[in-house]
Amino acid sequence: MSDSAARPEPQRERLLPWLAAEDFGPEFRVVARGGVRRGIRLERAFWASLKQMAESRKCTIGMLVEEIAETHPDQGNLTSAIRVACMRGLAEESMELRKLASIRTINAILVACPSPAFALASSKKILAFNTAFQQLVRRQLPNAPSDDGRQDLKLALDLNVIDIFARLDANSETPVTTGFVIGAGERRYRGQLSAVRAPVAEPELLMAFVFNG
Repeated sequence: MSDSAARPEPQRERLLPWLAAEDFGPEFRVVARGGVRRGIRLERAFWASLKQMAESRKCTIGMLVEEIAETHPDQGNLTSAIRVACMRGLAEESMELRKLASIRTINAILVACPSPAFALASSKKILAFNTAFQQLVRRQLPNAPSDDGRQDLKLALDLNVIDIFARLDANSETPVTTGFVIGAGERRYRGQLSAVRAPVAEPELLMAFVFNG
């Protein structure tokens, strides 16, 4: 027997979570809500999903089923509507978790950066910033609002945010340099920053790193 014949096949990385046999087993339950009793047969995985959704929304499974039935009265197959609702609910929850994880990643990057840096929404609203940026604002704009009032801090970029995203798309995410002005009250400070796309699923955010502050 050759070495190649004796060599075991490499394990292929799984693309999906392991599906247990009990997840496929159908289970019949009677769900009651508002005097209406419904007999429903669903796979155990969907019952588990309904239970998770009910717990997160602080309601009962019966309340969820009633809402699904009322929202989709023309869908003759209630079990199909329940399955779709479970899938949509889990997908939305997963997206929210991804957003939260992404924001934590952004905050970690900002904290690790020794120079002034902040995260910027497409509306030019500053969503997060590090201590170095906070010190820059306090030094250059002594009358700037406190942390709780940072939404009153005015920011202007020499380049439009949409143009910055377009340049990032066109140049393989190469950082874009632009001038900026921040202001509070009658005081203004002009500087330069390097902008990159933030590692978030959605919405699109920029991370800006001040290099002459």
